[in-house]
Amino acid sequence: MADVPMYVVSDYSSSERRITPSWSIGQLKTKLEPITGIPPSCQRISLRTASSESIPVEAVDEENTFMQSFPIYAYAELHVVDTRPAGARPNFSNAASVEKYVMPEDEYEKKSDSVLAWKRAQKLGRFDPKAPSHEQAKIAANAQEIQTRGIAVGKRCRVGGDDNRRGEIKYVGDVNEIPGALGAWVGVELDEPVGKNDGSIGGTRYWGQESEIKRGVFVRPERVEAGDFPIVDDLEDMEEI
Repeated sequence: MADVPMYVVSDYSSSERRITPSWSIGQLKTKLEPITGIPPSCQRISLRTASSESIPVEAVDEENTFMQSFPIYAYAELHVVDTRPAGARPNFSNAASVEKYVMPEDEYEKKSDSVLAWKRAQKLGRFDPKAPSHEQAKIAANAQEIQTRGIAVGKRCRVGGDDNRRGEIKYVGDVNEIPGALGAWVGVELDEPVGKNDGSIGGTRYWGQESEIKRGVFVRPERVEAGDFPIVDDLEDMEEI
């Protein structure tokens, strides 16, 4: 008998395969292991017919019971169930433990069909001959913003126009631990413990000493308003008792 194209369906895969009617059930299970990832002894197979009837593909003597004994037909479905306990089944959807391939940088540089090659052809990013001047312009604009706003270490300020986020400017300069943005950052020690850090970021300390109280933030100059912003006294307006 000729091979029969059928769909093999399991929890882990679904694919079209050609089944030979002269195979025994035991041979079929051996053939299905590399397709489904289920060991032969843990497979429970059923044949789904056109009328949606499910026929178990099993026998007392599986080595001498052949697939031609079952009503197989073209593009019928063979459903393969894994009978192992859930904890003993491999998690094929979890790629965390799979070793990732990382192409060597020099090999990637030589490829002609990569994003890098396209950027090189289009003169974008670091391949733009005007890129250095663009970067210098951004840095200059950043420095002008600092000067215009009167931002300097030791001055009082508020962040984002919020009176609840007043503090003192503790640092003005580059922060290498923050990627992507050109120019200086402003480090502010807030009066209240509503900050993101204690004056350090990425293992580099920019002011103060290590503390569990987080009063520090690093923000762009345009978010800082330097001026006469004394510490807010919450008790100032309370009536005497």
